[in-house]
Amino acid sequence: MKPAPFDYHAPRTLEAAIALLARFELEGVEARVLAGGQSLMPMLAMRVARPQVLVDLGKVEGLDYIRADGDALLIGAMTTKTAAAESALVAAQQPLFHAATRLVGHRQIRNRGSVGGSFAHADPASEYPAVALVQDLQFRARGPSGERWIPAAQFFVSYMTTRLDPAEILAEVRLPPLPPGTGWAIQEFARRSGDLALAGIAATLRRERGQCTDVRICAFGVNATAVRLPAAEQALLGRPADGEHFSRAAAIAGESLEEPMSCIHASADYRRQLVRVLTGRCLEEAATRAA
Repeated sequence: MKPAPFDYHAPRTLEAAIALLARFELEGVEARVLAGGQSLMPMLAMRVARPQVLVDLGKVEGLDYIRADGDALLIGAMTTKTAAAESALVAAQQPLFHAATRLVGHRQIRNRGSVGGSFAHADPASEYPAVALVQDLQFRARGPSGERWIPAAQFFVSYMTTRLDPAEILAEVRLPPLPPGTGWAIQEFARRSGDLALAGIAATLRRERGQCTDVRICAFGVNATAVRLPAAEQALLGRPADGEHFSRAAAIAGESLEEPMSCIHASADYRRQLVRVLTGRCLEEAATRAA
């Protein structure tokens, strides 16, 4: 299929891109930002998305970087997933984000797909929003009124919807360090390698004297957006880090999942079962790393 007709702009600066978006918003023209294009272009081809204008960030300089900011890590929005996956700095300082990046699609997709584009696209089957929620990532948005930081807990609204205003652009992602002694894990299930996940879990936990502390569990691919599972988290706090309690928390994770999606690929009940199984596996893996 072919996309519906649209106008195309490729500004050279972030300021020019923001000005274009602000102008189109005032004119009532629907504009979309094009980053890596690995999600948006198929949507255009199938006419699921029909923007009147595309504003391409491919020629904007200064949005492609990975650098340390104290103990935290800053990643420019146009940094490719391949760059993140092959970065020694990311692997050393952000192992959960690094592992999630390596799960994304195929290498060809990671070569073109951008880190910021994936967060801004907010696909419910994406690994990144789940990592953002368990790690409290922050997002720097630039718009006509300047810049602002949006915490992950507020950034994701619903299906492919974020707190970004129509004239705002995601410029940078800040990844805080995992607290010392924190174990992590991310697992997903897809019918074929590289397919979108039917369900996935990202989890972190800390162990103190054999007890679970600061447990965070997030499911993706099951609801309109990635969701924390507080009931399962609370079931582990102060409890021994062992298989019995992990199994109980995993069962609660599946039961407490609200209105999981159902489609031709996986029913709601099937997704609940995947969440149970993957939660149990992630907790075991995270506890091993925490030890």
